[in-house]
Amino acid sequence: MNRQVVVIGLGQFGMGLIRALSNSDVEIIAVDLDEKRVEMATSWVAKPLCIDATNEDALAQLHPEKRDVCVCATGDQSREVGIICTALLKQLGAKRIIARANDDLHARILHLVGADEVVNPEWDFGERYAPRILSKHVLGEMLLGADLVVSEIYAAKKLWDMKLADLNLQRKFGITVIAIREGINGKIKQVGAEDIIKKGDILVTAARRGSIHKLLEDVE
Repeated sequence: MNRQVVVIGLGQFGMGLIRALSNSDVEIIAVDLDEKRVEMATSWVAKPLCIDATNEDALAQLHPEKRDVCVCATGDQSREVGIICTALLKQLGAKRIIARANDDLHARILHLVGADEVVNPEWDFGERYAPRILSKHVLGEMLLGADLVVSEIYAAKKLWDMKLADLNLQRKFGITVIAIREGINGKIKQVGAEDIIKKGDILVTAARRGSIHKLLEDVE
């Protein structure tokens, strides 16, 4: 049986989720009280539902206890709706609840009423985009754990035609090159010490926070 995901709230975040999930082998149950948003969702979901997520009887009809994940994506509409919906999902036995928060206080309350995970898309996007402002070479970064960052960076000119072994990035900067992508739309290949960096290459790296920017300061 396919994994089943309930997405409640079809604002920009919720609509983005169902659009992305529609490309996966996942059964999506999309819900909103706004009929126009429900109609828009038919582009990615066969039968989205017009339901009030603060109504316990209506929410129970979705059988959240039987679904793999329930996402309360209503944060951009109302704090109160998100809190009530999350609490009801918990009471109805939802296995895993992901809720959207507007700020720190909202996030703490969502955790208290039953959210297993809390997200803030604006904060997350801001954190990922900030490195691109600091350096033209950074395509993006993703934080793993407390201090490990996976980054994609354009190979600076000073790195062209050099072997990874000769650069010795691990010893100098604490940076491990995981893979190389041959251009923005190119193939990703695993790398070894004898691989040579070429013009246009994008390096996929793993390092502690700040290490990539020390490297870029050295080569820019």
